[in-house]
Amino acid sequence: MTKRVAIFTAFLIAGLASPVAAGDHGAAIYDNQCASCHGVGLEGQPDWQTRDPATGRLPAPPHDETGHTWHHPDDVLFAMTKHGPQIFAGPDYPSDMPGFGDVLSDDDIVAVLDYIKAQWPEGIRARQADIDRRYRESRQ
Repeated sequence: MTKRVAIFTAFLIAGLASPVAAGDHGAAIYDNQCASCHGVGLEGQPDWQTRDPATGRLPAPPHDETGHTWHHPDDVLFAMTKHGPQIFAGPDYPSDMPGFGDVLSDDDIVAVLDYIKAQWPEGIRARQADIDRRYRESRQ
């Protein structure tokens, strides 16, 4: 099994994770790398959907159920975390979100995403797992 397949297999498992299954590793990474922008409680920054008129940048969105994180399939969440939003929006996209590929291992990225997903209510986790399943099926 390639490392890429192993990572995405871990995502499938993460989609079914319970809050207990996320473990302390993902929580520690979130606290150290993500909470300063996305909030200790995954609540994001105030008025996160309105661009700063001076910079054109959006505030950090919430990663809880009120945000849009759960609207994305696992591959997108992984790539966004590893490479930053520019991987999808283009190199000139204004964002304070860095890519964490030079800071976190692939396993660390999976752990933090597992932690985030484990904080969502069961219904949101199920909806995101369905989004992910449909995305994977469309890519076959």
